[in-house]
Order: sequence, then C-alpha cells, then structure tokens
Amino acid sequence: MKIAIIGAGFGGMAAAFDLQRAGHKVTIFESADYAGGLASGFKEPHWNWSVEKFYHHWFQTDKPMLDLIRELGWEDQVLFPRPLTVMYHAGQFHPFDSVLKMALFPGLGWGVDKIRFGFVGLFLRLTDNWKALEKITADAWMLKWAGKNVYQKMWEPLLVGKFGPYYKEVNMAWLWARIKARTTRLGTFQGGFQNFADKFAERLRMMGVEIRLQTRVKFIKPAPDKGLLVDAGLIESFDRVLVTTSPYLLARICPDLPENYLQGLLKLKSMGAVVMALSLKRQLSEQGYYWFNLPKEEGYPFLALVEHTNFVSPENFGGDHIVYAGDYLEEGHEYFSMSEDQLLERFMPAFKKFNPAFDKNWINKIWVFSTNYAQPVPLVNHSKNIPSIETPIAGLYFASMSQVYPWDRGTNFAVEIGRRAARLMLA
Repeated sequence: MKIAIIGAGFGGMAAAFDLQRAGHKVTIFESADYAGGLASGFKEPHWNWSVEKFYHHWFQTDKPMLDLIRELGWEDQVLFPRPLTVMYHAGQFHPFDSVLKMALFPGLGWGVDKIRFGFVGLFLRLTDNWKALEKITADAWMLKWAGKNVYQKMWEPLLVGKFGPYYKEVNMAWLWARIKARTTRLGTFQGGFQNFADKFAERLRMMGVEIRLQTRVKFIKPAPDKGLLVDAGLIESFDRVLVTTSPYLLARICPDLPENYLQGLLKLKSMGAVVMALSLKRQLSEQGYYWFNLPKEEGYPFLALVEHTNFVSPENFGGDHIVYAGDYLEEGHEYFSMSEDQLLERFMPAFKKFNPAFDKNWINKIWVFSTNYAQPVPLVNHSKNIPSIETPIAGLYFASMSQVYPWDRGTNFAVEIGRRAARLMLA
C-alpha cells in the first residue's frame, strides 16, 4: 500500500516505523522544518544537547516508548537521573519525590488527613477500574474520599493549574491515570528529545520512508475511484492516510467527514500552553531542586518552574543553566499575545522567590513558545467523546493526544496510539 502520514511527531514516526517494516511505502508530511512535533527542541551553537520547547521527560513505566527505543537499539542512550521535586507549603518548598518524603510533608499535619492521603493514593495505584471513576469529577471524588483539607492542599492546585476554568469538570479517571502511571524516576534521551527525533527520522529515511518537511497539507478527500487524495501543493493519491495532528486541524483539512464525526472533533475541549525557557549564568535553585509544583493561589504567574540543569548537567549546555517557567492556559489568555519582554516582566518577581539574589543580568537569553493544543480536557464519561481511530471515511485514520485517554498526553502514549493506528491500518 501507499500510505501518507500527516505529522512527524513521535506518534506519526512510530506508525511509519511499523508500516514501512510491514512492506508498505510511507510518506510523512510535516509542516515544520524539523521532526519531533510538540517534543521538538532547539540548540545554541555552544550546547551539546538540545532543549525541548515544551518540557518533556519519560517515566520508568513508559513501556511503549522504552520498548520502541529498545527495538531501535538505543536503550543505552536513555538516562534516568534522580532529580528533586518539591511541593510548596507555608512559604517553603519541601521534597516530594518518594513515599517517605510524601509522608514527611508537613502540609497535611500528622493526623487523619495524612492517613486519608495515603490510603487514597494507595487505592488509586492498585485499582484498574477507571471506567467507574470517569463517571464522577475529580473535584467531587476527592472531596468525598480524601476530604476537603487534603483535596485543597494536594489535588485542587494541580487541577486548577492544568485546567483553569474547567478544573471542576475534569473526571476522576484522568487523575487516576496520572497517579497510576507515574514514577519518581524521570528519564530523558542523551542529547535531548530533538536528538532522538532526528535520529528516528534518519532511521526511517534509511528504511525507505520519505519525510517531507516544510510541507503543509491543505486537504484530504476521498478519490473518485478508490483511496484518498492529499493536497500538499501537489495532489497525490494514497491507499491509506493517518492524521496525527489536533482534532481541529483534521476537521479543517478533511471537511468531507460526516457531520456527527466532525462535530465530535470540534466539541473536544483542550488547554493551550505558554512556556518560557531561560538560559542563565548561574544556578537558580541553590538547593539543587529540579521541579517546583506551584499553587496559583499563592500568586505565582505560572504552574511549574523546572530547572532542567538540576536534572542533567549544565556541562551539556556549555555551562549555561536552563530553566523553564510554564503554564496551561485557556484560549485567549493574555500570555498568548504578550511579547517576550512583557512576559519576562510578569515572571521576574516570581523568580526572586526561588532565589532572592536573582537578577536580570543572570539571563543569557530567553525563548517563549506557545501552542493552542497542549492538554485535552476530559469531561465526565469522556470515553464516549473519544473519536475512533478509524474514521467514517474509508482509509482515513486519526491518532492524536485526544485519543490516549484515560492516560495523560505525552510522547509515551503518542507512540502507543501511533502504533495502535498502524495495526488497524494493517488489519
């Protein structure tokens, strides 16, 4: 078969890997001038590693991603350092990256709240019945079982930070999946995620996959006789097409989809993201903390601060210290229209909270990245809203972040759904 894949992110490339190995001719169309999608990165001339535009890492439980890397023969290039994650309480940050440190966290006191927090966490780690949990919001479930104090201290800030005005509508299955699948050990690829994307793209080319960068697809239509027509400046015919972009882009480039499928795509809610990455002359967290979980009610202008070079050595970046400040935001939020200087002025006072000595002169360079499609919003009974991978148009398939539910978005589940789509296309 002659197969087109729209999008050279990790999911699209994983699907191409399986389809080309099965003996088919695969062409990937990518509008950007690089592979990697939302996991892509950038590199300064004096850096040995790239830095992701939107922060990514792997967990030890990310089996689809790690299995793919093993198949590629690159498992020796996966690193799993042990960075320090901290939680805010009463003006201070406390380590929160192991069961023991969670037990010692002072924010819940030493009585029944801490016991409820522990039992709720244990239950969610052990249960697999997420279908029952999607019938109720995380807000209602946590208030009932964890209690008001535990919920407001531990879980509500996460939901507010992730989903903003939608936080009370998010179902409990999403929070279950986040607790179930994550580990305290975090992984990355030697050289950065862009290095992995570039190596993967080169391997695919060696296998015979054609990757057309800087090639935007204008439309996909059923061919008059059989197959599908793809217009990317030149109209070509394909037997199968897999789209790995956002639901909104699929709706735009394939208007011939039936109305009910189109409306299902357009009704899906998602949050965007704005991320500022900074190169600093000095270490921001003198304690060596890596990931700061930040409560919005304390006035922080972003959800999380991540000092990447407290995870991997600043030697990989020519001695620069790399820091991220990012947030998930609803469409139309003022951050999307701010200049780099305006956003920096908004964030500057917060940086001083992590290190009172912080000064603007520490900054070598800043970069700001934004996307309207970063975090799907899973509502109650959300499994009924998930678009099928096999669309109503014969030969057209769709695999996106919106379909990895109940799991959270990320490269691991992008790989999983990309390979699942490939299996359906081969059936």
